[in-house]
Amino acid sequence: MDQPIFRLTIALLLALPGAVAPALAEETPLIDGAKLLLTNGVATIEGSSGGGLATWSTIAGRETDRGIGLSGHVTLIELPDYGWQSHGVAVGVANRIELSYARQNFDTRDVGAALGLGRGYTLNQDVFAAKVRLAGDVVYGDPLVPQISVGVEHKRNRDAAVARAVGAAHGSGTDITLSATKLLLSHSVLVNATARLTKANQAGLLGFGTPADDAYRVQFEGSVAYQLSRRAVVGAEYRTKPDNLAIAREDDWWDLFAAYALTDHLTITAAYVDLGAIATFDNQRGGFLSAQIAF
Repeated sequence: MDQPIFRLTIALLLALPGAVAPALAEETPLIDGAKLLLTNGVATIEGSSGGGLATWSTIAGRETDRGIGLSGHVTLIELPDYGWQSHGVAVGVANRIELSYARQNFDTRDVGAALGLGRGYTLNQDVFAAKVRLAGDVVYGDPLVPQISVGVEHKRNRDAAVARAVGAAHGSGTDITLSATKLLLSHSVLVNATARLTKANQAGLLGFGTPADDAYRVQFEGSVAYQLSRRAVVGAEYRTKPDNLAIAREDDWWDLFAAYALTDHLTITAAYVDLGAIATFDNQRGGFLSAQIAF
């Protein structure tokens, strides 16, 4: 296929609502990286774009509505009794569609021995996610009209036998999210609210639902951030959680975070996180550190 026809085909594939005319798309690099810094969010613990603990309506990558964006991340969380590591990739198409994958690894350390799993036993989970922007724009347009996106996150727990042993009904499950996000540019303030339909225990690391209660419930995720400069943002998040397992109380999560764009493509996020009780061990508070590279 010769180059002009190939470029026109790509333009037509990207001709979703809000996309520009093919003639303009032909003049734009496929990976344009033209979003304002930090307006693509950072990687959440599930791998989708957002604020760390909370999913936002943002679309991963630095592409505008005429290109394709890419991002990758690595996240570490250090808690008194546990360690968390996750990594993943995401693709954004025309600032309209996001596809992402994340692998979560949860080190039980000494708790694993206490629970009979063995010291340092690591719980693992794969998260496959998709998100679609339905309306609005995070930055532009009416300041009272947010960007709204719907997402789906399919989680496959790789330790289903352990999840069932602690009382979970399933080793895999699917969350549905509906997010509204807006950057009030004149005030340098970003506000986000997300409703999550879920039955995940500890975000799925301890399975999904219970035999006695296998219903989906709506949970809330909220974020507020203040832009100190073009490259620096500080903020806070709160995420409610279901409390399904009788033997392992589950608390809501919250954090205080700071994100800094070291370059146009590399962002570092650090946070103080409070994850409450996890698998009978209380006061799981500690540090969160994440690095994201995006194009």
